[in-house]
Amino acid sequence: MKSELNPSTLTISSAHDFLAEDIISVEEISEACLRRIEKLNPILNAFITILEDKARTETINISAKGNTGLPLYGIPVAVKDLYETKGILTTSGTLFFKDYFPEEDCVVVRKLKNAGAIITGKTNTHEIALGVTGINPHYGVCHNPWDVKCISGGSSSGSTVAVATGMSLAAMGTDTGGSIRIPASLCGIVGLKPTFGRVSLRGITPLSWNLDHAGPLTKSVRDAAILLQIIAGYDSLDPGSANVPVEDFSIGLKESLKGWKIAVASSGYVEESDSEILDAVNESAKAFESLGAEVVNENMDVLRNLALANGRMVQADAAAFHRERLSSHPDWFGADIRERLEAGRSLSSTDYTLARRTQIEGRRHLEMMFQKYDLLILPTTPITAPLIERTDAVEQAGRLTRFTAPFNLTGLPALSLPCGFDSKGLPIGLQLVSGPWKERTIIDAGHAYESATDWHRKFPLI
Repeated sequence: MKSELNPSTLTISSAHDFLAEDIISVEEISEACLRRIEKLNPILNAFITILEDKARTETINISAKGNTGLPLYGIPVAVKDLYETKGILTTSGTLFFKDYFPEEDCVVVRKLKNAGAIITGKTNTHEIALGVTGINPHYGVCHNPWDVKCISGGSSSGSTVAVATGMSLAAMGTDTGGSIRIPASLCGIVGLKPTFGRVSLRGITPLSWNLDHAGPLTKSVRDAAILLQIIAGYDSLDPGSANVPVEDFSIGLKESLKGWKIAVASSGYVEESDSEILDAVNESAKAFESLGAEVVNENMDVLRNLALANGRMVQADAAAFHRERLSSHPDWFGADIRERLEAGRSLSSTDYTLARRTQIEGRRHLEMMFQKYDLLILPTTPITAPLIERTDAVEQAGRLTRFTAPFNLTGLPALSLPCGFDSKGLPIGLQLVSGPWKERTIIDAGHAYESATDWHRKFPLI
């Protein structure tokens, strides 16, 4: 090795620079991540399936071809175990798929491979993605690397932990009520949920056909932009995919927000958060002012009903998708999942229709709001990571999704990035939201915030 390599501090962007300058090789990057997996997975349980031999073979093959300018040339990427991978076990975190080996890669995985990524493994998830704790009764608990006694968040638990600890340089997750942004917040990394329909879901196990999103987990906003650039785009075979042009998300990122108008979410609903989180968000608002933006408070009590409606729809949609499994083998589901699926199955058509009406009204309300503002900022979660032993999965589902679920319901792009730590040393996440198809807006804002702060440079010493 030509230099010491710590994958915990390595980003896709810095890896590109090191490779271009011949400071490191793709083999060294891959080996560094695989060594981290070997060391940390027994402690953190981020992976269900580790593709050590396959990753080494693919790394050798891509290295032999040389760097042809592929945007993920030799970059180790982990994928949530809802993403179908050809010939590789894809469990969705449940016993029902414990022997499922797909015949094809899902669309996103195919795009990642075509971009030069090395898939290092399939990551742990809250069962069927219906939960936010990462406590899986079948494949084990995914632990928070900042404090292994705490939850990692979920449901994209393993993907987040893998990135936070350098077991991979990037990872893919899914987000139906906050499942990318919540673990990103609790583990101190970047998580991006695009606009609904921006990324194809074909070949990803559904939780809700109406609310699912696929997106990246990374160490920096620039890296998230690189991943989004690769995975975004219309898929005519995915009925939820939108035929909307994909701009270049990763070039010319802004470091000044002069002339922007930013709303800071305020209301009794938002203020039902830990004081340290509210303090961190207020400090972040000052950082945006220093970047040239006009920052004003905006009452966001509307989020309460949006979050409740999202919760109802998630459970009902999940019960619809898993109806045969719930009827034939309810005992195969974990207790919290069975409880939520049964609640979804019992939801009346009237309740579901009212939730859909709330969805339409909420989307219009926020679209009109983003005619006044470029950006909305608010906490990603109202608390930092709770202890595993005191966590009730059903209770935490409602608590941790308070500020994320509204933007699944309305399909708006949202980004979580680190903005501080609480007195226990646990990360705090800041959420940035904008109007439909405005991923570039939240990426620019997030990158500018990173240019003014150092929170994204912190990593767990494990």
